Amino acid sequence: MSEERKKILEMLQQGKITVDEAEKLLAALSSPEEPEAVAGKPGCKYLRVQVEPGPGSADQDRVNIRIPMKLIRAGLKWAAFIPKHAHSSINQALHEKGIEMDFSSITPQDIEDLVTQLNDLTVEVEGKEKVRVYCE
Repeated sequence: MSEERKKILEMLQQGKITVDEAEKLLAALSSPEEPEAVAGKPGCKYLRVQVEPGPGSADQDRVNIRIPMKLIRAGLKWAAFIPKHAHSSINQALHEKGIEMDFSSITPQDIEDLVTQLNDLTVEVEGKEKVRVYCE
C-alpha cells in the first residue's frame, strides 16, 4: 500500500475527513495520470497561453505560459482536502465573479473537458493583443 493511501486511511480513521472525501481521494490516486486519447489525438501534456502584441499595441511585451497538465491535475487532487464547510464560501466567491459552478463537484474529467473545449482558442483584443490558448 502506498504512503498516500495510508495517509488517507489514517485521516479517515482520525475523523479528519469523511468517508466520501476518502473515497474521492482514493479514486483520484487510482486514476490514470495521463488523459485518454480524445478523438484519436494523444492526451494534452501542457496547457499553453500566449499573448502577442498586435500592430496597434504600444506595449510590445510577449507572454508565453506553459502549464503542465500534471500540475493542474495535482491541484485538483489537493482540492479534495478543502473542508466541506468551506465549499459554500468558495462557490459564493466564484458566483460573485460570474462563474457559475459547484466547486465540490469538479472531477478530473471536467478539467480534461474544459481544456479540450479551450483548445485552439484565439482572442484578439481591439487590435492591440492576440491571446491564444491551446494544448500541446
